[in-house]
Amino acid sequence: MAMNGPTATERFVNGILPENPVYRQLLGLCPTLAVTAAMKPALTMAGAVLFVLVCANVLVSLIRGLLKPHLRILVFTLTIATFVTIADRLLAAYLYSMSKALGPYVPLIIVNCIIISRCEICSSKQGVVTAIADAFGVAFGYALALLSIATVREILGRGTWLDIPVMPLTQGDYGWSVMILSPGAFLVMGLLLGLWNWVEKRRARGRLGASAPGA
Repeated sequence: MAMNGPTATERFVNGILPENPVYRQLLGLCPTLAVTAAMKPALTMAGAVLFVLVCANVLVSLIRGLLKPHLRILVFTLTIATFVTIADRLLAAYLYSMSKALGPYVPLIIVNCIIISRCEICSSKQGVVTAIADAFGVAFGYALALLSIATVREILGRGTWLDIPVMPLTQGDYGWSVMILSPGAFLVMGLLLGLWNWVEKRRARGRLGASAPGA
């Protein structure tokens, strides 16, 4: 039941930048804002999403010929829930403190629009290789968004990066405390989203200028 569509390479590249799930599609914003106060929880969430996305894409692609239109969302959700449960239990077993720090946001990957959308758009329509490439591209794009926001918030909010001091201390402490709170998450994401759009518009103007007659 293979269908024509973007190649594996195109899926991979598109997921990272052109169709970035956070900066371009504005998906998965709740965990993005909640876990980016520091790099370590952001890295852990990115790893969990990568695991779930790859496993769900592979399984859905393998059974795509058996999917019934009226049951596909249910199948996607149950498939994703299975791998989220595995990821959650592994975190609780081997990274307990990080599992507690992330709280409900790992189980909430079950209803993350990023993963459900990739099952619907790609893996239910294309082969396993393309589905894997799509999963890695989108997961890397999501990680790029998480880590860029977490980098700004941790450096400005705590003066550290991955808990390593990178800012000069003032009277034994450093921090712009709003950056590790909810307002800081919205502020940093808004500024980075604006920067992303500005860069994209500049690139688009450059391409138009290069293709204009006499350019």
